[in-house]
Amino acid sequence: MSGSVLLPGAIGLNGDGQPTTLGVMGGGQLGRMFVQAAQIMGYFTVVLDPDVISPAGLVSHHHIQTDYLDPQGLVQLMQRCAAITTEFENVPAGALVTLGAARPTAPSADAVAIAQDRIQEKAHLARSGVPVAPYAVIESAADLAAVADDLLPGILKTARLGYDGKGQVRVGTRAELAAAWKALKGVPCVLEKMLPLAAECSVIVARGWTGECVHFAPQRNLHRQGILAVTQAYEENMPLALSQQAVVAAKKIAEELHYVGVLCVEFFVLTEGSPERASLGALVVNEMAPRPHNSGHYTLDACDLSQFDLQVRTLAGLPLVQPRQHSAAVMLNLLGDLWVNGVTPRWDAVLALPGVHLHLYGKLQANKGRKMGHLTVTAASAVQANAIALQAASLLGIEAF
Repeated sequence: MSGSVLLPGAIGLNGDGQPTTLGVMGGGQLGRMFVQAAQIMGYFTVVLDPDVISPAGLVSHHHIQTDYLDPQGLVQLMQRCAAITTEFENVPAGALVTLGAARPTAPSADAVAIAQDRIQEKAHLARSGVPVAPYAVIESAADLAAVADDLLPGILKTARLGYDGKGQVRVGTRAELAAAWKALKGVPCVLEKMLPLAAECSVIVARGWTGECVHFAPQRNLHRQGILAVTQAYEENMPLALSQQAVVAAKKIAEELHYVGVLCVEFFVLTEGSPERASLGALVVNEMAPRPHNSGHYTLDACDLSQFDLQVRTLAGLPLVQPRQHSAAVMLNLLGDLWVNGVTPRWDAVLALPGVHLHLYGKLQANKGRKMGHLTVTAASAVQANAIALQAASLLGIEAF
């Protein structure tokens, strides 16, 4: 079901006298920031999430506390909302099929289903003509035995439900590969050849119901233990030709998916002079996320439109204009590891630095590796942004970058 224009502040069609209401499946921090962007524009919001203290549910006008496949919960969401989005890719595609039959739903169930499954994702990227790391699909013992030797060393990834480094095992030999597949319970997997990486980057695009598409400039990303640690967003972070190539590829992927909403495409930049770069090119796609992305959080403070503003606009059928970045930015992820022995970090010391923007997500339990918030540093230049971000990292006990 395609979307029509849903004007901010207009009275909805439900006869309840409330402004037009937008819904989101999922109650994490991405849903929270979507809800806040929608509310600023004058929309009412509804979150469907089973967690009674979900970050998005705590700030939304309404919180439907049910499972994602609960029929009554889905009916409530459809009754309250004029259009519905999702904040994470593991929302059951079946729920989006149900919702999409009655309400404009972006992204679509088909797009989310592809992003949920690495096997389907790789096939879609191949159809789009975008380079990916050499890989093999492993769904059986016969597939395991047939793996080519030149795919090792590699990374074995579960086809479904992997994120932030979960469901991934590095393997160097056939024996390690067999042991890893067994440890992953023999579920369908993808084995990707390990490539020589010079850097990682991502591109966030927003595509509307009528096919118009805008983008943010590529962000340079640093991961630690499979979790994004640092994002650097400024003109000098990548050579111009690579930046342009990444944007073209990301838009092509979105177009081939007939995607509506905000989409993030993550890339590997291969080491110059390597045989892999000679055969594959400078950029290969790592994966895509059918939602706003951790690497785009800096847009809240460094751009005139954030990725969440664009998520609202795509869902509501509002005009998409090319966002403009007004400041160099560095984003630091704030993980639960910083709450040493349950002690709150010294935010006062960090906030004494110029250009620092603190975003905490309202999560009550600080667990190791859990994303509790992020810190963005904005400045007039990349040099200044990096220098202040390094000071902030030092104050918080975050490893330098």
